[in-house]
Order: sequence, then C-alpha cells, then structure tokens
Amino acid sequence: MSIWHSFSSSHRQERKERRAGTATSRITTAPNHYPSWSRGRTQSSNTSKFPRDQASDLPPSYEEAQLPTIRISSPEELESDSQFAFLGQFHTIFLVDDSSSMRGALWEEAREAIAAIAPVCTRYDKEGIDIYFINHRSKSHPSNYSTSYNTNYSPSHTESSDLVQCPQFDGGYHNIRTAQRVSEIFASVRPFGGTAVGSRLRNILDPYMDLVEEKEAAKRAQKKASKRAQRYASGLNCAAPIKSVTPINIITITDGVFTDDAESVITQTAERLDGPCRAIPWQVGIQFFQIGNDRMAQQYLEELDEDLGRRCNNLHLRDIVDTVSWRNRAGKRLEGDGILKAVLGAVHKRLDRKKIV
Repeated sequence: MSIWHSFSSSHRQERKERRAGTATSRITTAPNHYPSWSRGRTQSSNTSKFPRDQASDLPPSYEEAQLPTIRISSPEELESDSQFAFLGQFHTIFLVDDSSSMRGALWEEAREAIAAIAPVCTRYDKEGIDIYFINHRSKSHPSNYSTSYNTNYSPSHTESSDLVQCPQFDGGYHNIRTAQRVSEIFASVRPFGGTAVGSRLRNILDPYMDLVEEKEAAKRAQKKASKRAQRYASGLNCAAPIKSVTPINIITITDGVFTDDAESVITQTAERLDGPCRAIPWQVGIQFFQIGNDRMAQQYLEELDEDLGRRCNNLHLRDIVDTVSWRNRAGKRLEGDGILKAVLGAVHKRLDRKKIV
C-alpha cells in the first residue's frame, strides 16, 4: 500500500505540475492584443485546430478598401530650370465638355486626361487647379452673383508680390489639389446637353477681362499721379503699387465640334488684351485638348486654331489659341513633349508651332 500510495502521490504531483506548466504556457504565449488586421474579430472555434504559434498565419477578414488621398500638389522646392517652370506664372483652369456626346468611354477618357496633366499644373500652381463644365454647375457658390465671380479668395492663398489671385467664377470647383477630388467631381457629373463652348468661355473670360482692364487702368492712373506728385512735391510718399491679375491658362477638354460661336468670343478677348489695357503677351491662353478619335472633330479643332491664328494676324492681334489631341496618330496617349504642349502650347509660341505626330 505504501509503494502504491507513493507512486499514486508522485503521479498526481506530476499531473498537477503538467497542468500548471500548461496554464503558464498559455498565459505567457497568449498575445496581449490581436493584430491590426483582425481588430474587432472574435476568436473563431475553427482556430482551435491550429497551434497557437500558427494563429498569426491565418488570413485577415475582408474589409472594404478605402480610397487613399493622393497628393498631386507641388513640393516646396520647384525646378526653376524645368521646361514646365513657366506654368508658375499662371492659374490653370480646366473647362470640360460634359455634353451628351461625352457619355460612356469618352467621359472616362476625359477624367484620365485631367489626371495625367493635373499633377504637372499643380506642381507650379500652388492655388490648385479649377474645373468648370460646359453645362453642369456646382453648388459651391450662390447663382445670383451680380459680378459673376467671387473675390473672396481662399485664406490659405498667399499672393505673390506683384499679382492678384485669379477670381473664382460661378459654377466651378476651385483649388483642387488631389487626384481623388478630381475623381469625386467627375463621379458627381452626368453629361447632357449641347457643346456650347463659346458661351461657357464667355462666362469666364468676360468678368476676368473686366478685372484685368480695371487693374491696368488703375495702374496707369497711379503712375500718372506718381509722376505729378514727384514733379510738384518731391519726397511725397505714394500709395502701394497696384497689382496686375494673375494670367490664366484655360485647357478645354472636348471630343468634337462646338454648337455655338466660340471664335467670336476668343477674338473679342484678344482685342481687349491688345486694347487700352495692353496686357502682357501671355495674360490669357486657351488650349483645345481633344479626346476620342473622331477625325472630323480633330480637323475642326485644327482649322479653328489655324483660322484664329490667321484672323488675329490679319487684325494685328495676339494668337491665344492652340490645339492638341490626347492620342497621337498611332493611338498612343501623350507623354513628354506632348504633355508640355498640352499645358503650355496656348501661352508659349514656340510650343504653339510644334506639331505632335
């Protein structure tokens, strides 16, 4: 009995130690928290068939992916010697054709075209780009503006020493710096209606030119007053110099022929630029950026560019228009020199003359 009792006691003691050791192992090896991908999940009974040290190899539960915010704005240090550096002189405006002919694949192609060239523009335009549509109007501003534009600029904007920020015109989307925001805007717009490019250009150019003429007239008046003051009261402190308006570069994305008269609007703008205000040569540029592969539409836009160039030359006016296609004759999308022409061809005469094949 004593031997059996001793053996039994020893056996019971070993079983107790084994249990205690197992419990300790479980306590020390259990994770303090679940991995980040399993946060919020409970331990499934199916995992009991796997050893504890293999639990981290289990696949994560499905969670709907969140769209990242993609920054496309410029870094603080810009490449001043880059071919694109001239963009720093402008505020870039995209005017998008949202007529009924743009439904389907062309609408997606228009979004891709902006996504391809917007990073180049925002790199040098710290205000971010503006997007307007021919037919659609945003609800970001009331529609009953008497001046047709908003002069309450973004508080984050810092004006340069000699330029006034471009006004924000009614019905547009302003100061866009992310690719995600571009996608959100396109997702909210449904193409409809005609291709009244001339009418929408007029909505933007008329109030803009009013401001340009106002500032240039004030600058001339101030200059005359300053000369008069110097003549009769030398040493008199003059008012702070009046600033000019930031030049604009309008990139119009369209698939075809316009349904109204854009030529007259463009010619009148050129006349005003070369009139009494005597604006700088690159004050306004209008680039027609064709998407799709409609040869008739391409021919129409090329003839529009050439006809306006000849008309302005005959009238001794500046040529403020250029045309380029999103795809070349081989069907490939623009890159390199093509992107350069797309964003600067309307304001840089050497690039205006350049042909992309």
